[in-house]
Amino acid sequence: MPDLRVGLNELEAVTAVARRASFRQAAIDLNVSTTALSNTIAKVESNLETRLFNRTTRSVSLTEAGRLYMEQVGPALQDVRAALEAVRSHNVGPSGVLRINAFASAARTPLMPLMLEFSRRYPKVHIDLVTEGRLVDIVEGGFDLGVRSANLVPSDMIVIPLGRPQRYAIVGSPAYFEVHGRPWAPTDLLTHHCLRVRLPNGAIFPWYLERDGEVIRLDVNGQFTLDEPGLAKAVVGTGVALGFFMEQDVQAEIETGAFERVLEDWTPVRDNLCLYYPNRRNPSAALKAFIDLARANIQPLAAGSSP
Repeated sequence: MPDLRVGLNELEAVTAVARRASFRQAAIDLNVSTTALSNTIAKVESNLETRLFNRTTRSVSLTEAGRLYMEQVGPALQDVRAALEAVRSHNVGPSGVLRINAFASAARTPLMPLMLEFSRRYPKVHIDLVTEGRLVDIVEGGFDLGVRSANLVPSDMIVIPLGRPQRYAIVGSPAYFEVHGRPWAPTDLLTHHCLRVRLPNGAIFPWYLERDGEVIRLDVNGQFTLDEPGLAKAVVGTGVALGFFMEQDVQAEIETGAFERVLEDWTPVRDNLCLYYPNRRNPSAALKAFIDLARANIQPLAAGSSP
């Protein structure tokens, strides 16, 4: 008979390895040695008489039993964490760790001002922010909150609109336009030097333009393919290419004149940014406080939207 008595620390260890797909990274998160973590996982698997992970020298992945664990035990573990945190916070106020997943642009604005105000009010809460371009299941990943475009938020999540709607911007430096001229129509971009954007999954992101219901998808040409906005801005600043950015990422450069915007009428407002989280019976005091602050500082949802 398998021994089903698995402690909270062991459950946390399995979750961390599943989330990171790496024993080394999970050990850093848990502040233990890789050897100690590996021994803990081996003990859990021995007790359950079930292998939870496939291990090679280069990768770690969940077995079918491991995936079942993350689907069933993962959410339950978050409820246990929240219940324990609620008890601890009863007298001392919000404390502990609040984990948030967002893409980089959203983390800079408008999420960062909200986090800074929250940290000022609740200094006992540690905010663990993970920024990444790929979409993740925040429940499976062990996150309390996520930030994405409204159209990318799962339908079973509770949603709070976060800041102004997003918009793309096509920009270049004055030096670039002096040499190469300005594009006046979307198809003109095909004759310009443009930065190509690589997505986290390795695919190349096409430039999407839209006006009066007409949508154009361009696979632009250029000497550079990049995957980091800061580096992309640096390249555009040298005058060698045009760039395709989220508007908030280049607003300062546009205002100072370092970048000039083109084809603005082809980059309409898109979906709102949203803060979202799962419906839990016992949210931690920290999560509840963050949600309350977000609702107090952000425009309410339109009638008919999720609460």
